[in-house]
Amino acid sequence: MTSVITGDIINSTKYKDPNIWLRPLKEALNMIENKFNRWEIYRGDSFQIEVKDYFNAFEYSVYIKACIKTVKHLDVRLAIGIGEKTHNGEKVTESNGEAFRFSGTTLENLKKEKQNLMIMTPNDELNTELNLYFKLASIAMDNWTTNSAEVVKLYLENQNKTQQEIAKLIGINQEAVSKRMKRAYLEEILDLEIMYRQKISILEV
Repeated sequence: MTSVITGDIINSTKYKDPNIWLRPLKEALNMIENKFNRWEIYRGDSFQIEVKDYFNAFEYSVYIKACIKTVKHLDVRLAIGIGEKTHNGEKVTESNGEAFRFSGTTLENLKKEKQNLMIMTPNDELNTELNLYFKLASIAMDNWTTNSAEVVKLYLENQNKTQQEIAKLIGINQEAVSKRMKRAYLEEILDLEIMYRQKISILEV
């Protein structure tokens, strides 16, 4: 099995220069997967990336969101699909299988439900449970400020660093980093990431 994250940028038209949001999007996708055929940006502000280790799909979705929300007024819809892969195309958008169909269908559902993060797997009970958690987590993530998003981004890029070391990267003190992490509900999101990994293990059975 594999996982696919399909997404689109919210409010991209607010900026005349697309590089304002293209740059952080490309950097995020390349940080996750640096092989050219594993991710693609298409139709202007839509994108798709294959994450072969589906245990990482939630963390990478949080990372993409943090990168995008470092730009004021921007947000992103993210649809995770987990399932089989039946065709390996030259581009990720030319590949096919359950994971790809699930991800595409879920992105359409996001637009209808006016939500920004959902998952679809072959297990309906698992989908219902995880999507409730994601809906609750999105209350925090959708309201990240650019400062909150920046500290989440830097934490996920530097998980071996202390708050003091992250503070130096931003140019603020450790106390300010701690406050930003609390406002971002980073601890709770990391707890959810652990739970996601535990819950998703049912797919291995």
